[in-house]
Amino acid sequence: MSDLICIGALAGSFGVRGEVRLKSFCAVPEDIESYSPLLSEDGSQSYSVTLTRVVNNGFVAILGGIDTKEQADANKGLRLFTRRDALPSLPDDEYYYADLTGLEVFDTGGTSLGRVKSVMNHGAGDLLEIDAPELKNTVLLPFTLAAVPTVDLDQGRIIADPPDGLF
Repeated sequence: MSDLICIGALAGSFGVRGEVRLKSFCAVPEDIESYSPLLSEDGSQSYSVTLTRVVNNGFVAILGGIDTKEQADANKGLRLFTRRDALPSLPDDEYYYADLTGLEVFDTGGTSLGRVKSVMNHGAGDLLEIDAPELKNTVLLPFTLAAVPTVDLDQGRIIADPPDGLF
């Protein structure tokens, strides 16, 4: 498990004074400010965060070290991280996406189905993107209790009961 968890990303500049559009991946979006300072993916850069207002799909924010529109534009797509120990602990049936990525997936009979390549949510619920060498394309498995009855982080595996015909 990674020590850093992605909790936001820069979606570009806002205005001409160095403000940025910030997308929050937190359960309560405005909580992203409470994790300030945020880090770059490799942990080498630190950014203080001050939210200034709400806009469609995110916030307008001031990030420490970004003072001009050109700097804000140059950092578009920058993913922002916080340390895992700064995040709240989760109930037993909830997981951070970063914890699921890379887990091996088995069916209820013990046959390997592949590994979790990513976790997606397009609004209708979480999907596990499963990848395996023998698969022509990745498979999107609904992350529901019916399709994924067991997640064992200690053993690094997921037990799945996929719908018929999915694999």
